Amino acid sequence: MGDNPHLLLGRIRFLNKCIDAFRKSEPLPECLCYVPKEVCYKICKDSSSGSSASSSGASAGGPNMGKTLVSVFEGPHQSPSSKKASKYNIKLKKGTCIRTTGEEYCNSQGLWVKINKEQLDEHRSGQELEEGWILVCKHTEGGDRLVPVESPETVSRQQQLFGYDHKPCSRWDQVVDVENALYIGSKLKMAECDEAAVQKLRYVPPTWTYECDEDLVHYFYDHVKKEDEKLNSVKECVTSIDVSTCLDAPNVGASCLTDGDIATYWESDDMQGQHWIRLRMKKGSVVNKLILTVDSTDGGFMPKRVTVYGGEADNLKKLSDVTIDDNLIGDVCVLEDMTSHLPVIEIRIEECRDEGMDIRIRGLKIKSSCERDLGLNADVFQSSNLVRFPRLQGTSPDVLYRRMLVVQRFMSLLDNVLAHLVPAWDYSLGTFNQIKTIKQFLLLSKCRSALITQCLKDSETIKPNSMPQLYINRRLAMEHRDNPSLDPSCKNAVFNQVYEGLKPSDKLEKMLDYRWPGCYDQWWECKFIAEGIIDQGGGFRDSLADMSEELCPSSAECPMPLPFFTRTSNQGALEARDYYVPNPSCKEFHKYKWIGQLMGAALRGKDFLVLALPGLVWKQLTGEAVSWNRDFPAVDSVLVNLLEAMENMDKATFEFRFGEELVYSTPLTDGQMVELIPGGSNVAVCYEDRSEFIRLVQKARMEESKQQIAAMQAGLLKVVPQAVLDLLTWQELEKKVCGDPEITVEALKRLTRYEDLEQSDVRVQYFWEALSNFTNEDRSRFLRFVTGRSRLPAPIYVYPDKQDSETTDALPQSSTCGSTLYLPNYPSAKVYEEKLRYAVYNCVAIDTDMSPWEE
Repeated sequence: MGDNPHLLLGRIRFLNKCIDAFRKSEPLPECLCYVPKEVCYKICKDSSSGSSASSSGASAGGPNMGKTLVSVFEGPHQSPSSKKASKYNIKLKKGTCIRTTGEEYCNSQGLWVKINKEQLDEHRSGQELEEGWILVCKHTEGGDRLVPVESPETVSRQQQLFGYDHKPCSRWDQVVDVENALYIGSKLKMAECDEAAVQKLRYVPPTWTYECDEDLVHYFYDHVKKEDEKLNSVKECVTSIDVSTCLDAPNVGASCLTDGDIATYWESDDMQGQHWIRLRMKKGSVVNKLILTVDSTDGGFMPKRVTVYGGEADNLKKLSDVTIDDNLIGDVCVLEDMTSHLPVIEIRIEECRDEGMDIRIRGLKIKSSCERDLGLNADVFQSSNLVRFPRLQGTSPDVLYRRMLVVQRFMSLLDNVLAHLVPAWDYSLGTFNQIKTIKQFLLLSKCRSALITQCLKDSETIKPNSMPQLYINRRLAMEHRDNPSLDPSCKNAVFNQVYEGLKPSDKLEKMLDYRWPGCYDQWWECKFIAEGIIDQGGGFRDSLADMSEELCPSSAECPMPLPFFTRTSNQGALEARDYYVPNPSCKEFHKYKWIGQLMGAALRGKDFLVLALPGLVWKQLTGEAVSWNRDFPAVDSVLVNLLEAMENMDKATFEFRFGEELVYSTPLTDGQMVELIPGGSNVAVCYEDRSEFIRLVQKARMEESKQQIAAMQAGLLKVVPQAVLDLLTWQELEKKVCGDPEITVEALKRLTRYEDLEQSDVRVQYFWEALSNFTNEDRSRFLRFVTGRSRLPAPIYVYPDKQDSETTDALPQSSTCGSTLYLPNYPSAKVYEEKLRYAVYNCVAIDTDMSPWEE
């Protein structure tokens, strides 16, 4: 597409048409589903294969010497290894072509193409098949394959009709541009399309809805993530690994890149910007994904920007340029979707975090093989794989496969123009509103992550010259939490103590803008009154956790310490967690705005503001559409069911159940009664008007927190550019602000480092056995006890305690500033479980948040 504005604008217009068709569950435009009527193939010999066997058939001997046999099957679901499954073979002479349709089908066997009766008759007249299928390329076995080429006859015919230089459009993306871009003069000609194949791609099942498309995207996204976890051993596709330099110390060499242990790492010993890892790839291997494992707790050793070059050793070309999130602990993909073998791949670390000199890389993984990446595989859509997506289970796997093909085409176009659609930071009011209606599709975008990173970086400000110091009295806050009625102003709550403490002391002092670089990970310093603490991050994280607990208490039994949120009607219900919504009666919009700013700061940084809000709220914050039937059941499922029953009940049942008692008023989530029409509390609802009553109730309830959410969004947008909210789904925003609510033992192990302890130590084994018996809530409390955070990700450092002798009396100790746990030497896993559980629930105050090694 380049910089051609005609093509760019044409694609944007076309994408709007596609989005409209997706939303209405209508057939998509024909040009998006374009399939050429004719494609010519010829045999391509595999020079790396010692055998002359073809992926489609076998070379013929005897009188057929010099010919290749191509097997024809009735359908693409048959086994190509079974000779009985093949209807017959086509004998291809050396250098000749075979004509097929452009319709393709990819499954676990490989890539198939359809051949019609007319094309079959060219090779075997009088055969009975109306159509057949040819396997042009297998996934795994290598060997010869059929490749698409220009047929000499076709080229000659086109030159006679359209001129010597004419070359018609035969790819779907070219057809999209021809049909939608504005041209001066005549348009390019298009190769004739295969109408039947186009209609297959355009087909929409009668019961299909946009929600089915969303489910399909989520299913495929989850499948891709699982596939990414099945990474090959580096040794299977790499002959050698070289590094620029290596620190002269044990356990920091290049071998640590592939030992599978995240506790070890390769550390360089050279000048900044001169670090590299060079991979010499085995012949025939093609890289699907190249992944580095990094750890943000490495500080200045953390790589910040990485480029990847590949090709012949003396002619390397740049393939990718990746900026790594400063807060990442885990894997980052630095190269993907290569289509050919690269003899040498060189990973260059261009920049370190905090302008560091040397770098640490904790692992290297490759998803690569000698197989060809043939694209989407129809076999992943079998009904048995769709248990979590009941809306998809009744649909044919072939229909789901073709629908996903079209979605991928749509996403390919969207990725081409996405950078032109998101607003700049300085113009955040103008946005591409259509994106909001297909937000869930963005999960499949390949360029979105880089755009989000760039938008956040472009909107950064410099960190403050000095950190605000706050004095917090948690004893008074605890008393207020136990009995909020004693302090109606809530001034003793940690939330309000922090809010008041951050107010500028004079007119010249600026409010915090929370748009600092991600490495600035402490927004204020806490001094807890009557608690011994030197706040190096642990006190700050504790204050955030206390504020989260006050805003949305984790227990449904305790009173609400603050008025900003109110519990939904679904407390304890199976269909929804214990959610909260902004309180419709609370008009302290300046504090809602500050809550939004804190959410934005959490999104930018490493820490979390854990708010148990339903999708209805998160969707409005990201600008996604909300609906009564999809989103409100998480707030009040009883009301949703009641209104549905009311809509469908007959007159006698309606009058029996409601009589004259049903009036035009409704209670909001906070219990406040509002009139739906002027004087509505005195106007009875009659049977004939029940639909209007239902509409008014739905409108009142869906908009009950509209002002409060708007204030939160305004605060969020002061910290995070509109473009970022446009590019994130509501689920992603929730996870970035609140962290991951599920805390598994496996996830904790990945984030844990040991000092003066071996992973095989019996104390460590007992410790993990104890945590495996914890509930998710127990593990959240444990995380809070050690790190000050209640959600992942959070690094943990485990040391042996000062008294190395066996004990059953001492409690575990922690330092939240250093995210450190000091592990006593208990005699059994059961004792570890008892002592740890007691400590995480009862040792809240930071009495001496210092190292036990100090006297």
